[in-house]
Amino acid sequence: MTLGNGRAWLPTALLLLQVPGCSSISGPTSVTGTVGGSLSVQCSYEEQLREGSKYWCKRPCFWKTVETKGSNREVRNGHVSIRDHPASLTFTVTLENLTVDDAGIYRCGIDTSWLGGYLQDPAVHIVVSVTPGSTEAPSIMRSTSPPGLHKTLSAPTGSTAIQQETPSPSRQPRRSLLSSIYFLLLVFLEVPLLLSMLSVVLWVTRPQRGSGGRAESA
Repeated sequence: MTLGNGRAWLPTALLLLQVPGCSSISGPTSVTGTVGGSLSVQCSYEEQLREGSKYWCKRPCFWKTVETKGSNREVRNGHVSIRDHPASLTFTVTLENLTVDDAGIYRCGIDTSWLGGYLQDPAVHIVVSVTPGSTEAPSIMRSTSPPGLHKTLSAPTGSTAIQQETPSPSRQPRRSLLSSIYFLLLVFLEVPLLLSMLSVVLWVTRPQRGSGGRAESA
């Protein structure tokens, strides 16, 4: 479309822009993405703005983040890209690898300087929100521990409950040690007693054998 053709419908475009509620470009009022993710914004425009350069900038828009130029319908700048779709009278802006710094108010606009400065750039302002990504639960809560262990972890007295759930590894060695002590005490007490009884028996029986021998010799 030539500049002369543009001037032919210019009065009509100016009239439309002055009508309340009538806009030559439209888009969403707000979009939301998550940190590390991506989001896309699609803006629509009127037929008379088909030849204009489409751009995306963050307020106060001292410079344009991305902008289409002439036949170059797709432009990328860092993690932001813009693509014009003249057939559908739309253009799409995509933000990838979102960070919290990407949040703010953006301008989705069309450059009309090619019309000789008669029109102010038609644009819509879009609020971009970036939320933190979903956080995973601590790994201890995803373990394959018995159900009772999870209950004790969530209780106020978790440390005490865990000690009650898990038997002390030193109980069995203590029991075996006590059993050994009891056995040794029994041995030390019974063996001397048995030896004493055996000595008494031997002492008692020896005189009887001696007196019996003297009687036979007489």
